[in-house]
Amino acid sequence: MKKRKILLSVALSLALFAPSVVSAADLTSKYRVYQNDVALTEFPTVQQAIQYAQWYNHSYVEEIGTRRWVWNNFPRYRIYQNDITLPNWEFSNLNDAIAEAKRWGYVSIRDLQSGGWVWNNYPRYKLVQDEIAPDNWEFVTLQEAINVSKYYTNVHVIDMTNNRWIWDNITPEEKMNRRAGTPQYQVVQGTYSAPEWKFAYLEDALAESLNWAGSRVERIDTKATVYKNAKPYEVYQDNNFVQSFVSMEEAIAFSQWYLHIRIKWNGREIWNNFPFYRVYQGNTFVSEHNTLGDALYYATHYSNASVRLYDGTSVWNNYRKLLFWAWNGSSAMDTIQKQVQNTVGLDVDSPTWFQLDDAEGNLKDSSSLETSNWLKARGYEVHPLVSNQFDSALTSQFLSNTAAQQRFVGALVARSVQLGVKGINVDFENVVGKDRAAFTSFIAMLSSAAHASGLTVSIDLPRGSVKWNHLSAFDHAKLATLVDYVITMTYDQYYSGSQSPGSVSGLQWAEEGVQEFLGYGIPRDKLLLGIPYYVREWKMDASGAMVSNRAIYMKEVPALIASKKATTTWDSQFSQYRVEYSEDGYRYVLWLENEDTIKARLAIAKKYDLAGVASWRLGYESADLWKTMLQLK
Repeated sequence: MKKRKILLSVALSLALFAPSVVSAADLTSKYRVYQNDVALTEFPTVQQAIQYAQWYNHSYVEEIGTRRWVWNNFPRYRIYQNDITLPNWEFSNLNDAIAEAKRWGYVSIRDLQSGGWVWNNYPRYKLVQDEIAPDNWEFVTLQEAINVSKYYTNVHVIDMTNNRWIWDNITPEEKMNRRAGTPQYQVVQGTYSAPEWKFAYLEDALAESLNWAGSRVERIDTKATVYKNAKPYEVYQDNNFVQSFVSMEEAIAFSQWYLHIRIKWNGREIWNNFPFYRVYQGNTFVSEHNTLGDALYYATHYSNASVRLYDGTSVWNNYRKLLFWAWNGSSAMDTIQKQVQNTVGLDVDSPTWFQLDDAEGNLKDSSSLETSNWLKARGYEVHPLVSNQFDSALTSQFLSNTAAQQRFVGALVARSVQLGVKGINVDFENVVGKDRAAFTSFIAMLSSAAHASGLTVSIDLPRGSVKWNHLSAFDHAKLATLVDYVITMTYDQYYSGSQSPGSVSGLQWAEEGVQEFLGYGIPRDKLLLGIPYYVREWKMDASGAMVSNRAIYMKEVPALIASKKATTTWDSQFSQYRVEYSEDGYRYVLWLENEDTIKARLAIAKKYDLAGVASWRLGYESADLWKTMLQLK
């Protein structure tokens, strides 16, 4: 991992490793806010999370670790106008929904926890003047229609539930006069019309039409249709047509006896009794539920599951997301606490707790049960790092001694079990090529013992190059069969010992590293992409010769650029910005690591469907970076 190459000031080192005297306030995120299935942010207290979530509709607060919902504002009632709904037409109580619905026509309210409607104002009565029926002359009650009719003459009311003429303000004398006139209307069924189906008065034609299903009344002179004895409400079960009805009431009464019913009017679905909440595994339908709670409970028993609304909106899922893994670079509890409290979305924390102490296999143990319990209580998996001091000679001696390896493995596994950690992260570096077989055998021994005790094993491997990795100590293909995770350390492309300046991790170089590791046959769900939270600044003299270099924390770079009035230019070689400034006769250059490059690295991990990403290291980054990463998790 080349952690030894990060140059820290003495003061900062002392601060990081000094024991805590007074416990800091626990700022660890415990609750995550979602809008539908998109994570928004995290908070240490449920009150903060709820306060934030209330600004969003379709939001909920989830306890990190258990994924238990502790609050949500999903609506109970939804208004529809025909088949259209709006974002602000969702309500938690029926009275509020009705108050809004009364402002609109042709609307219904659905209780999302049951099939069908609980309120609607679809019109039942149509007012007609002679043959003219304006769209706004449709009413919910008969009295409303009659009240309007007093301003007009020669009007009648049609009951839209049965197509009957039920009221008019035409005098008996006027009706008699019209009936005595020349026939103006004829009843037509399909293309057929009987001689006796001709009438001078419209009411009589309508009455006859009611005797013949699907008939209509036409004007004899123009063939214009002035009335239809139609059944406009069509009932479907799933996608299969069942029957049509004159009125919505009839259609609904029929539908109540069946499941998966849709009622369509003029081709638009205006009623259904499908359960509103649906569970899928992948894109395969699994079950449906009337309450969101039931759907969530059912979905949690499946992997790769989601809960979707009837309209297809996904509101929850447990899809495999990118695993966010990060190293502390420290064993101090206070440091570890401060570091993880700066994160959101972190899954795995890796404290620097173990080290090969000598060639006889003794274990140097800096672990803390208190720290382990603290991390686990907050939902983090703990995978402590074990290193070899990055000492080639020491490691060679150790790998040549089976008894020493057994001693080391026994102590390491036993202590890990005592700590209750999830796994062990192996970071053996500077292992010489001649120890390739011995190192593989050691990892096999460690993995066997760890797995027998319920522990996982991960291994950190340098990005290297496929051109010469076969000469190194790391047999990528075999190691991948032994461990649970492989972390490719795709950083230190240019490191403290480099003879020329360059990026810590050019994006193309990082992606090619992923391609090479996959090329060894390492499964995608085992591979994590290493991400640097630092840059390297190179100092050169007037002749361009290198003088020195230093590592700079990612979070410190913006202030450096501002204070030095540095210039930035795009460098296509690394797909990063090159930052330069001059001072005291020297030229300084670095390659920028920022939110955009982190997004690009996450995109690489997603592009190749990797298990996740691993960041070196916590404390080098700003809190805002984690908020960005969470959105892309």
